[in-house]
Amino acid sequence: MIAYHYPPVRASSGIQRTLKFSAYLRDHAWEPMVLTISPRAYEKVSDDQMGEIPTGMVVERAFGLDTARQLSFKGRYLRWMSLPDRWVSWWPMGVIKGLSLIRRYRPKAIFATFPIATSPLIGLTLQRLTGLPLITDFRDSMTEPGYPADPLTWKIWTRLERALVKHSTRVVFTTPGARQMYAERYPEIPAERWTVIENGFDEENFRDAEAGLNTNRLGPAGQMVLVHSGILYPKERDPRPFFTALQRLKREGQVSAAQLKVILRATGSDDAYRDMLAKFGIDDIVTVEPMVAYKTALQEMMRADGLLLMQGGDCNHQIPAKLYEYARAGRPIVALTDFAGNTAELLGKLGSPLIANIADADSIRTVLLDCLASWRSGQLHGVRREVAETCSRRSRSDELARLLEQIT
Repeated sequence: MIAYHYPPVRASSGIQRTLKFSAYLRDHAWEPMVLTISPRAYEKVSDDQMGEIPTGMVVERAFGLDTARQLSFKGRYLRWMSLPDRWVSWWPMGVIKGLSLIRRYRPKAIFATFPIATSPLIGLTLQRLTGLPLITDFRDSMTEPGYPADPLTWKIWTRLERALVKHSTRVVFTTPGARQMYAERYPEIPAERWTVIENGFDEENFRDAEAGLNTNRLGPAGQMVLVHSGILYPKERDPRPFFTALQRLKREGQVSAAQLKVILRATGSDDAYRDMLAKFGIDDIVTVEPMVAYKTALQEMMRADGLLLMQGGDCNHQIPAKLYEYARAGRPIVALTDFAGNTAELLGKLGSPLIANIADADSIRTVLLDCLASWRSGQLHGVRREVAETCSRRSRSDELARLLEQIT
């Protein structure tokens, strides 16, 4: 298994996918080995999930650096040093270490996961050198018209994508929309090459978080607390209509800091959002808070009165990984998204009705008022446990095990 995101990196919920696959595949008599990058390449590290790496598992950490942080001079570096991405220096040693693992352990397949492009590049190189079947876990779409925005990066990523699609035995996505996009993009590829393994939540992580959980609400009596946990992309999850809705409600006297608190946890753009909130005049209602340990983040979700989800219409073929954790947390979900997307479709299956158009401040205002009224009357509920359990990481690993059996 080739993955950039693996403990001790401190990152968003994207780290959980490979970590849990590597743990639960053992339940199906598969013994994964993980090839990842040296921890020195990570901007932030934490030991809080190191203990979740299965005992005795082979984890090879190949040399690689972040070009922008570690190979630049006064912030400048040669362009080729960041193509296909800033971690391309991982590629040579990743291939060398990968070949060594293959010679030593004779694996039956290679699994390489995005969103760091160098990871599937290593997987592709190893596949071409050894002939082993390759599973490319794109998760979401690798390229789209205008993404990546830089023309040269887009050209290189498109070439890499084509090669991966051609030489992979299976190509995995996290949503039906992404699979459909690629089936239409590459009509010559057999339909059985495309498959979907959604994201999910890990029951063991939640049980650990529940042990010793402070069951008190986050806020004082009379104040509803909403939490958005994780990255809030300025474009793909543009929160400005949400801020506009809050601004209007505050001016109308419908909400105040005593009645509503919104926590934006680990947005990835904290300073920009603090400035924005001050300009909207709602920084007394909305606070931007730093990243915390994963266990602490789960506990915050479980203590919130509601969980805020944002996903723009440009990402209709994607589903935020945090939605599955929100479902297991059992708290009401307030979703701002496009009604036509995969995110809204999954919310419907989960029985989560509080959905507003993320681009429409009036729609958001209405849903927020409904949410507050339901909370005050005790009629606000989360996803039922038996429904949430269909989204566990363990069940997703069952799907990957079946896929491995098919191709080996």
